[in-house]
Amino acid sequence: MFKPQCIEMTDEVIGSSGEFSAADVQYMQRALQLAKHARDAENEVPVGAVLVQGGKIVGLGWNRNITLHDPTAHAEIMAMRAAGEKLANHRLSGATLYVTLEPCSMCAMAMIHARLGRVVYAAADPKTGAAGSVFDTLQDARHNHRIEVVGGLLAEESAGMLREFFRARR
Repeated sequence: MFKPQCIEMTDEVIGSSGEFSAADVQYMQRALQLAKHARDAENEVPVGAVLVQGGKIVGLGWNRNITLHDPTAHAEIMAMRAAGEKLANHRLSGATLYVTLEPCSMCAMAMIHARLGRVVYAAADPKTGAAGSVFDTLQDARHNHRIEVVGGLLAEESAGMLREFFRARR
């Protein structure tokens, strides 16, 4: 099993948009490694998540809903559970979650309850995405907390892994 690591990253901005830092890229690469683990080791839908607070990884997760027979065991939920245990707190205020697929409504509401500060996702989910593609849950003004959302970081790598996974099962 993967254990959270304390990795410090720089905040140097890369790319022409200035939207993603070098740390963002490194954390998303780690999330992609976890997605590959979900696919290869557990035959799960390849989604991985890394939760960072204060420049350190505090939670890692990958899809485990099939393995655990738990419909809530999405990568994001698993990373937030690990961080909550590590930090002994259900609030993950200001943390950033890196996830390889746009969060669903269930995960988005858990993020709001945890008071995350930012979500960075790779591939958009045009069927059930709740970070702007289908629903805009994380930014909805009716909630008492809104989360900054940035999508598209290493999107093609994540989308390709998901396409390959589902194509192999059809």
